[in-house]
Amino acid sequence: MTIRVLLVDDDPLVRAGLRLMLRSAPDIDVVGEAGDGAAATTAAAELAPDVVLMDIRMPGTDGVTATAAIMAANTQAAAAPRVVALTTFDADELVRRAITAGAVGYLVKDTPPGEIISAVRAVAAGHGVLSPAVTRPLLDLVQDASAGGRPKPGLEVLTERELQVARAVADGATNAEIARQLYVSAATVKATVSRILTKLELDNRVQIAVVVRGSRPR
Repeated sequence: MTIRVLLVDDDPLVRAGLRLMLRSAPDIDVVGEAGDGAAATTAAAELAPDVVLMDIRMPGTDGVTATAAIMAANTQAAAAPRVVALTTFDADELVRRAITAGAVGYLVKDTPPGEIISAVRAVAAGHGVLSPAVTRPLLDLVQDASAGGRPKPGLEVLTERELQVARAVADGATNAEIARQLYVSAATVKATVSRILTKLELDNRVQIAVVVRGSRPR
Protein backbone atom coordinates (compact mmCIF):
# COMPACT_ATOMS: atom_id res chain seq x y z
CA MET A 1 0.00 0.00 0.00
CA THR A 2 1.26 3.47 -0.87
CA ILE A 3 1.01 5.95 2.02
CA ARG A 4 -0.31 9.34 0.89
CA VAL A 5 1.33 12.20 2.83
CA LEU A 6 0.47 15.89 3.10
CA LEU A 7 3.30 18.21 4.23
CA VAL A 8 2.39 21.34 6.19
CA ASP A 9 5.05 23.92 7.09
CA ASP A 10 5.37 27.65 6.49
CA ASP A 11 9.04 27.27 5.49
CA PRO A 12 9.41 26.14 1.83
CA LEU A 13 12.93 24.84 2.54
CA VAL A 14 11.65 22.60 5.33
CA ARG A 15 8.93 21.25 3.06
CA ALA A 16 11.48 20.62 0.33
CA GLY A 17 13.72 18.69 2.71
CA LEU A 18 10.83 16.59 3.99
CA ARG A 19 9.63 15.95 0.44
CA LEU A 20 13.03 14.70 -0.72
CA MET A 21 13.37 12.56 2.41
CA LEU A 22 9.97 10.92 2.11
CA ARG A 23 10.19 10.37 -1.64
CA SER A 24 13.24 8.19 -1.02
CA ALA A 25 10.82 5.63 0.45
CA PRO A 26 9.13 3.53 -2.25
CA ASP A 27 5.90 3.13 -0.26
CA ILE A 28 5.36 6.86 0.48
CA ASP A 29 3.86 9.41 -1.90
CA VAL A 30 3.86 13.13 -1.05
CA VAL A 31 0.52 14.13 -2.55
CA GLY A 32 0.49 17.77 -1.50
CA GLU A 33 1.94 20.64 0.51
CA ALA A 34 0.55 23.60 2.43
CA GLY A 35 2.18 26.67 3.94
CA ASP A 36 -0.35 27.43 6.66
CA GLY A 37 -3.15 25.82 8.64
CA ALA A 38 -6.00 27.13 6.52
CA ALA A 39 -4.43 25.76 3.34
CA ALA A 40 -3.73 22.49 5.16
CA THR A 41 -7.40 22.06 6.08
CA THR A 42 -8.44 22.63 2.46
CA ALA A 43 -5.73 20.33 1.09
CA ALA A 44 -6.64 17.55 3.52
CA ALA A 45 -10.25 17.70 2.33
CA GLU A 46 -9.30 17.69 -1.35
CA LEU A 47 -6.42 15.20 -1.33
CA ALA A 48 -7.55 12.71 1.38
CA PRO A 49 -4.02 11.95 2.64
CA ASP A 50 -3.34 9.04 4.97
CA VAL A 51 -0.85 11.04 7.05
CA VAL A 52 -0.36 14.77 7.63
CA LEU A 53 2.99 16.06 8.90
CA MET A 54 1.87 19.26 10.58
CA ASP A 55 4.07 22.11 11.80
CA ILE A 56 2.59 23.49 15.03
CA ARG A 57 3.73 27.11 14.89
CA MET A 58 2.75 28.89 11.68
CA PRO A 59 1.53 32.41 10.91
CA GLY A 60 -2.20 32.78 10.48
CA THR A 61 -3.98 29.52 11.26
CA ASP A 62 -1.58 27.46 13.37
CA GLY A 63 -1.09 23.69 13.29
CA VAL A 64 -3.17 23.04 16.41
CA THR A 65 -6.20 24.81 14.95
CA ALA A 66 -5.71 23.06 11.62
CA THR A 67 -5.44 19.66 13.31
CA ALA A 68 -8.71 20.24 15.15
CA ALA A 69 -10.40 21.35 11.92
CA ILE A 70 -9.19 18.29 10.00
CA MET A 71 -10.41 15.98 12.75
CA ALA A 72 -13.77 17.75 12.94
CA ALA A 73 -14.25 17.42 9.19
CA ASN A 74 -13.58 13.70 9.30
CA THR A 75 -15.67 12.49 12.23
CA GLN A 76 -17.70 10.27 9.90
CA ALA A 77 -14.85 9.25 7.61
CA ALA A 78 -13.84 5.61 7.47
CA ALA A 79 -10.17 6.59 7.35
CA ALA A 80 -9.52 10.08 8.65
CA PRO A 81 -6.02 11.54 8.08
CA ARG A 82 -3.63 10.81 10.91
CA VAL A 83 -1.81 13.96 11.99
CA VAL A 84 1.74 13.99 13.34
CA ALA A 85 2.83 17.26 14.92
CA LEU A 86 6.29 18.15 13.61
CA THR A 87 8.16 21.16 14.99
CA THR A 88 11.43 22.50 16.32
CA PHE A 89 9.94 23.00 19.78
CA ASP A 90 10.63 20.06 22.10
CA ALA A 91 8.60 21.11 25.15
CA ASP A 92 5.64 23.41 24.86
CA GLU A 93 2.01 23.77 25.86
CA LEU A 94 1.26 23.58 22.14
CA VAL A 95 2.39 19.96 22.19
CA ARG A 96 -0.36 19.05 24.64
CA ARG A 97 -2.88 21.08 22.66
CA ALA A 98 -1.92 19.30 19.43
CA ILE A 99 -2.41 15.88 21.01
CA THR A 100 -5.72 16.98 22.52
CA ALA A 101 -6.80 18.32 19.11
CA GLY A 102 -6.33 14.86 17.61
CA ALA A 103 -2.68 14.47 16.61
CA VAL A 104 -1.54 10.86 16.96
CA GLY A 105 2.07 11.73 17.55
CA TYR A 106 4.76 14.33 17.96
CA LEU A 107 8.25 14.55 16.45
CA VAL A 108 10.89 17.24 16.58
CA LYS A 109 12.26 18.39 13.23
CA ASP A 110 15.80 17.20 13.94
CA THR A 111 14.55 13.61 14.15
CA PRO A 112 16.78 11.50 11.84
CA PRO A 113 15.27 10.92 8.37
CA GLY A 114 14.94 7.18 8.85
CA GLU A 115 12.94 7.70 12.03
CA ILE A 116 10.58 10.17 10.34
CA ILE A 117 9.95 7.66 7.56
CA SER A 118 9.36 4.93 10.15
CA ALA A 119 6.98 7.25 12.02
CA VAL A 120 4.94 7.88 8.87
CA ARG A 121 4.64 4.13 8.32
CA ALA A 122 3.73 3.55 11.95
CA VAL A 123 0.91 6.08 12.09
CA ALA A 124 -0.42 4.90 8.71
CA ALA A 125 -0.63 1.42 10.27
CA GLY A 126 -2.67 2.77 13.17
CA HIS A 127 0.03 3.37 15.76
CA GLY A 128 0.97 6.53 17.64
CA VAL A 129 4.49 7.98 17.68
CA LEU A 130 6.30 10.09 20.25
CA SER A 131 9.77 11.53 20.00
CA PRO A 132 11.81 10.30 23.01
CA ALA A 133 13.01 13.88 23.44
CA VAL A 134 9.52 15.08 24.31
CA THR A 135 8.06 12.19 26.31
CA ARG A 136 9.08 13.59 29.71
CA PRO A 137 8.11 17.24 29.03
CA LEU A 138 4.84 16.08 27.51
CA LEU A 139 4.18 13.84 30.52
CA ASP A 140 4.59 16.88 32.76
CA LEU A 141 2.04 18.76 30.68
CA VAL A 142 -0.44 15.88 30.54
CA GLN A 143 -0.20 15.27 34.28
CA ASP A 144 -0.57 18.93 35.30
CA ALA A 145 -3.12 19.53 38.02
CA SER A 146 -6.69 19.76 36.83
CA ALA A 147 -8.82 22.89 37.13
CA GLY A 148 -9.60 22.18 40.78
CA GLY A 149 -5.96 21.80 41.71
CA ARG A 150 -6.34 18.02 42.13
CA PRO A 151 -3.53 15.91 40.61
CA LYS A 152 -4.55 13.55 37.84
CA PRO A 153 -4.81 9.88 38.85
CA GLY A 154 -1.84 7.59 38.21
CA LEU A 155 -1.59 4.06 36.84
CA GLU A 156 -2.32 2.63 40.29
CA VAL A 157 -6.05 3.26 39.74
CA LEU A 158 -6.12 0.74 36.87
CA THR A 159 -6.98 -2.94 37.17
CA GLU A 160 -4.40 -5.50 36.07
CA ARG A 161 -6.21 -6.01 32.74
CA GLU A 162 -6.50 -2.25 32.18
CA LEU A 163 -2.79 -1.92 32.92
CA GLN A 164 -2.02 -4.63 30.35
CA VAL A 165 -4.04 -2.76 27.75
CA ALA A 166 -2.44 0.58 28.68
CA ARG A 167 1.04 -0.89 28.30
CA ALA A 168 0.12 -2.34 24.91
CA VAL A 169 -1.21 1.06 23.81
CA ALA A 170 2.09 2.61 24.90
CA ASP A 171 3.93 0.07 22.75
CA GLY A 172 1.93 1.27 19.74
CA ALA A 173 -0.44 -1.68 19.39
CA THR A 174 -3.82 -1.21 17.75
CA ASN A 175 -7.05 -2.49 19.33
CA ALA A 176 -7.03 -5.49 17.00
CA GLU A 177 -3.44 -6.35 17.91
CA ILE A 178 -4.16 -6.00 21.63
CA ALA A 179 -7.22 -8.22 21.23
CA ARG A 180 -5.06 -10.95 19.70
CA GLN A 181 -2.44 -10.61 22.42
CA LEU A 182 -4.97 -10.86 25.25
CA TYR A 183 -7.39 -13.31 23.57
CA VAL A 184 -10.36 -10.96 23.82
CA SER A 185 -12.50 -9.17 21.25
CA ALA A 186 -11.58 -5.81 19.72
CA ALA A 187 -14.82 -4.43 21.20
CA THR A 188 -13.63 -5.46 24.67
CA VAL A 189 -10.33 -3.69 24.11
CA LYS A 190 -12.13 -0.56 22.89
CA ALA A 191 -14.28 -0.52 26.02
CA THR A 192 -11.21 -1.04 28.20
CA VAL A 193 -9.40 1.87 26.54
CA SER A 194 -12.44 4.05 27.22
CA ARG A 195 -12.35 3.09 30.92
CA ILE A 196 -8.62 3.86 31.07
CA LEU A 197 -9.19 7.31 29.59
CA THR A 198 -11.95 7.98 32.11
CA LYS A 199 -9.96 6.75 35.11
CA LEU A 200 -6.79 8.66 34.16
CA GLU A 201 -8.76 11.74 33.06
CA LEU A 202 -7.10 11.77 29.64
CA ASP A 203 -8.35 12.66 26.17
CA ASN A 204 -6.86 10.05 23.84
CA ARG A 205 -4.63 6.98 23.57
CA VAL A 206 -1.51 9.01 22.77
CA GLN A 207 -1.81 10.54 26.24
CA ILE A 208 -2.10 7.01 27.65
CA ALA A 209 1.19 6.18 25.93
CA VAL A 210 2.83 9.28 27.39
CA VAL A 211 1.74 8.42 30.94
CA VAL A 212 2.82 4.78 30.69
CA ARG A 213 6.18 5.61 29.11
CA GLY A 214 6.79 8.30 31.70
CA SER A 215 6.28 5.77 34.50
CA ARG A 216 8.90 3.38 33.14
CA PRO A 217 12.43 3.41 34.64
CA ARG A 218 14.85 5.59 32.71
